[in-house]
Amino acid sequence: MDAILNHVRDTYSKRIEAPDFAAGDTVTVEYLIREGEKTRPQKFQGVIIQRRGSGATETFTIRKMASGVGVERVFSFSNPNLTTITVNKKGVVRRARIFYLRDLTGKKARIKEKRMK
Repeated sequence: MDAILNHVRDTYSKRIEAPDFAAGDTVTVEYLIREGEKTRPQKFQGVIIQRRGSGATETFTIRKMASGVGVERVFSFSNPNLTTITVNKKGVVRRARIFYLRDLTGKKARIKEKRMK
């Protein structure tokens, strides 16, 4: 039964081609917003807090600060409104899920950038 469900899920769900990114990376996600009958693209830039799941059910969470308030948004790789994912910076963190970032503000919330050779 699981094999049938996995086959249907993988066959019929659209998955976006995404670059390689992990927790601590700063990314910009562009997705379509529907307002009535119109659609427009909107960008959401922030730090990857976590990636979870696999296959068609894989999701990732992005956190950004907006007017001093932390905003988190969960995106699914199989969301048809998702258009592009761009990696802006690679971060150096020691954990796969960096929920401790929620409690930090100011300079403490900075993530060290990975140096490219």
